[in-house]
Amino acid sequence: MISAASTLAAEANSPLMPHVYELVVGSFAFLVVFLVVGKILTPRIQKTLAERTEAIEGGIKKAEDAQAEAQRTLEQYRAQLAEARQEAARLRDEAREQGAQIKAELREEAQAEARRIIEAAHAQIEADRQQAITQLRGEIGRLSTELASRIVGESLEDEVRQRRIVDRFLEELEGRPEAVR
Repeated sequence: MISAASTLAAEANSPLMPHVYELVVGSFAFLVVFLVVGKILTPRIQKTLAERTEAIEGGIKKAEDAQAEAQRTLEQYRAQLAEARQEAARLRDEAREQGAQIKAELREEAQAEARRIIEAAHAQIEADRQQAITQLRGEIGRLSTELASRIVGESLEDEVRQRRIVDRFLEELEGRPEAVR
């Protein structure tokens, strides 16, 4: 019996074998912790995880919406840029056309002005020519009357006679062929 009693005593003092009250208290504490964790903490943890999941999914949805909005805005900017380029090209073409039209108008105006100046110069030349002819006739008349007076030896001071003689002389000159002149 010693051996049975000593095995019982050895088992009772064994550090590997817990006492019965420790097993009861440990089991009770485990059940309390299990119930507290299972009934109180687990729903709160589940709720927090669900909120975070929703927040993350909402953030992803917001990011996708923002990215879609950014894409739409980019497409609008590209469309506006394309329109602006087309408008600029149209304005350049219009400016070229207007420039060509202005050049043509200026050229026409310059040519018309040149024609007007040439015509005015021709008219002035003709007027100067007529004036020179008139002055020459008068001078030729005076000289021929003076010469005729010297040749004839009598005075031809009568103006009517002088004119008649000068006109007849000039008509004879104009009637001669060009080779003689």
